[in-house]
Amino acid sequence: MTSQQAPTHGSRRAPSHGPRGRKALWPVPLLALSLAAASLGVTYPSHPSAASRSPEAAAASCVDKVYSAMTGPQRVGQLFMGSITASKPDQARIQVLRQYHVGSVFLAGRSKAGTKATKSLVDSLQAKADTVSKHRVGLLVSTDQEGGQVQVLSGPGFSTMPSGLVQGSWSTSKLRAEAATWAKQLKAAGVNLNLAPVADVVPLSLGRNNAPIGRYDREYGHTAAAVTPHTNAFAAGFAQSNVLATLKHFPGLGNVRGNTDTTANVVDTVTTTKSSSLTPFSSGVKAGAPFVMISSATYSKIDSKHRAAFSSTVIQGLLRKTMGFKGVVISDDLGNAVAVKTVPPADRALNFLSAGGDLVLAGEPNQVPAMTKAVTARMAQSSAFRTQMDQSIHRVLTAKQKVGLLTCG
Repeated sequence: MTSQQAPTHGSRRAPSHGPRGRKALWPVPLLALSLAAASLGVTYPSHPSAASRSPEAAAASCVDKVYSAMTGPQRVGQLFMGSITASKPDQARIQVLRQYHVGSVFLAGRSKAGTKATKSLVDSLQAKADTVSKHRVGLLVSTDQEGGQVQVLSGPGFSTMPSGLVQGSWSTSKLRAEAATWAKQLKAAGVNLNLAPVADVVPLSLGRNNAPIGRYDREYGHTAAAVTPHTNAFAAGFAQSNVLATLKHFPGLGNVRGNTDTTANVVDTVTTTKSSSLTPFSSGVKAGAPFVMISSATYSKIDSKHRAAFSSTVIQGLLRKTMGFKGVVISDDLGNAVAVKTVPPADRALNFLSAGGDLVLAGEPNQVPAMTKAVTARMAQSSAFRTQMDQSIHRVLTAKQKVGLLTCG
């Protein structure tokens, strides 16, 4: 879904692409500087300055306040993102998302309606978002706006974005400036989260034989040295315009041949925990990236027994512990992707969240009822799982607070 919205199809899939979680993210100017610096090899202090601690504390307090006032179903709903076709929203599916208090939506497919029409759609969705203590808790509204063959939203008000390979040929300063403009366009359309940039490194020797990324020129280049500064520049531009960006598809889809959206049993037999292809992710994490999407492929040299999206070794170990990622971990599509078809929907959600994920991307909203019921039941049975979900919900609410979706009196 995210990454996989295949270019030429109208469905949301393109090529493939995923203190306890309460700590607020850095203020935007510092995040933008940090991301930009990463592309220049500059290191910034890892802790906010004294001047920024007070807003951080206020943000954390707001998140705690909202969380405390939520009902159980409202809390569980924050762990899910449901897909809606941008060009022709299905009211029955929107109703399912509303009924189950789903806190985030993904605009899928392809829409040429432009910024004003998209904003009208998003406003109608936001108007139905849950209220907590008389304040609306806004929806994270995401899409796949990478460029080239993977650009969900186009038409009046939206630039035609070039492919990742073309963006990768630009200077980082140009890419950052362009990305800031693209982010402003999304913001004007009501979109506050982009499931981009693609941080995957596709070796030149594989090129277009890499079905999820290379086939569609989605990569910024063929080496970590080429990809890293450009993913950082793209993310910095988005931070500058206060739209959340997402590094995908961790730990990388550059070394596979099959597309997890359309193919079962996609296995990466190359990537290790020390591979250079992880550098765009580790660099982006250090720079303050707010979201990371997890691939649904299996990485035999990291965890041969689980798909990455269901692997605590990948999420809790490599991403959180080794790289120090504190933001929101989102899945790649766990609804329609062929990679997970053999796993019952309820187990897809439980496996991803148990492995350390925070936000389940459900490309098929009609699977949300089974997923939320399973998560609710597990939370009632296991205090450890409940504590973990508490942390995940706080991470999601913290991201929402960052883009102005929470109101605290």
